[in-house]
Amino acid sequence: MVSVVAFGVAWWLGLYLIARDPKKPTLVRAGVGLLAYAAALAVEALLPHAQSQDVLREVQGVFVCVPPLAWSGVAVALLPEKYHRWWRIWLVPLGLLVLVPLVIDSEWARLLRAVDVLLPLVVSLGLLVRHRARLRPAPVRTALLVVSMLLVLSAVLVVLPTSFLPSWVVVTGMGVDLVLLGLGIAVFDAFDEGQAIRADMGRSVLTAAAIAVVFGGQVGLAMALSSGATLPLTALLLGSVAAAISVQVLANPLQSVLDRVAFADAPELRRARAELREAGEALPRRANDPVLDGLDDAEFAKLTRRALGNYGDLGRLVSSPLTMLPSITEGLVERNLPDQPLERANELKRLLLNGILQLKPSEGEFGTSDEWRYYNALYFPYVLGLRPYSRRDRNDKLDDTTKRALQWFSRTVPERTLYNWQNAAAKLVAAGLRQRTPR
Repeated sequence: MVSVVAFGVAWWLGLYLIARDPKKPTLVRAGVGLLAYAAALAVEALLPHAQSQDVLREVQGVFVCVPPLAWSGVAVALLPEKYHRWWRIWLVPLGLLVLVPLVIDSEWARLLRAVDVLLPLVVSLGLLVRHRARLRPAPVRTALLVVSMLLVLSAVLVVLPTSFLPSWVVVTGMGVDLVLLGLGIAVFDAFDEGQAIRADMGRSVLTAAAIAVVFGGQVGLAMALSSGATLPLTALLLGSVAAAISVQVLANPLQSVLDRVAFADAPELRRARAELREAGEALPRRANDPVLDGLDDAEFAKLTRRALGNYGDLGRLVSSPLTMLPSITEGLVERNLPDQPLERANELKRLLLNGILQLKPSEGEFGTSDEWRYYNALYFPYVLGLRPYSRRDRNDKLDDTTKRALQWFSRTVPERTLYNWQNAAAKLVAAGLRQRTPR
């Protein structure tokens, strides 16, 4: 039973981190590490009931090697961008070396896997200590670094061919480290986004636990009333817990998939339902009293840049700290609108659009000179949703001006250049918002 609970906690936290924002490498890699650890726990629970235990132990050995590799990727993602490329380049070779003991049953193969797992982890954490100032707030920085060192110790004991401790003790120690690191990454991400974390995480874990008990408890009751734990019933119990937690954590994307089938001929309805779901999901993450007046210009520009990136996603804008700007409160009063989260998000969109339009030169609708680049970099990708470097988008319904902009971006503006222009333009928009915000 304890192993099932540990499996459920690791499975929930892994999915929770990925679901927070699948576009962020830190969250995805930390989530993958926790999911792999949960899979290792599942194999551990199945071992006593399996006939081919040697095969399962080899599979478990692969699973327990994934979390250290994944955490090395998390550490690299927290470093300056110049370090990101080497981890992506070496990911496939490192992953393949983990599988060597499955093919070659020898001590040197296991030693090679140990070096393959430990070396990237030690190097990446060493670099993270060197650049530790990038981690904030300070308590999270300290906790992440200390627990990361403990993870290195756990990884050493797990992947080395011999160990003086029982395997379940070592695996449990790694699990504690991974859960603490996952919680630390969630807090770090919430702080970086200017969001609250306690209410959102508490709601998620309580709901997941309740659903897992309802569905997993039925299998557990069947095990208690029948012949006890067997391989099929244990696998069914773990599968029921995993499925119940997955349905809760991934309810929003799953509902989007179902809406595409049920409302295939009603795109506006799908869009409206998705917007309301996103807004509902974002409400627990909304900080009621964000500290905006104490932010320096760089932090304020960072929040503005992120809000611009979420311009077309009202649900994400709901959780933006910028929705609590005094200018937004004044705008709601002037227009006699209710002080509600969605209204604040819409008012923030209006302020961002006004800031973008102020960057537009006075002549024409589109131009390619230097004075147009900041306006173009924000208006077409964010306001109109144009994705000039995507090959999957259909652009046959664009108007002439947007088609000209698309051709200009795709032919003459490198993607990295556009990114730099957007950062610079976001600072100008942030300066406009800041004029009405107390310091």
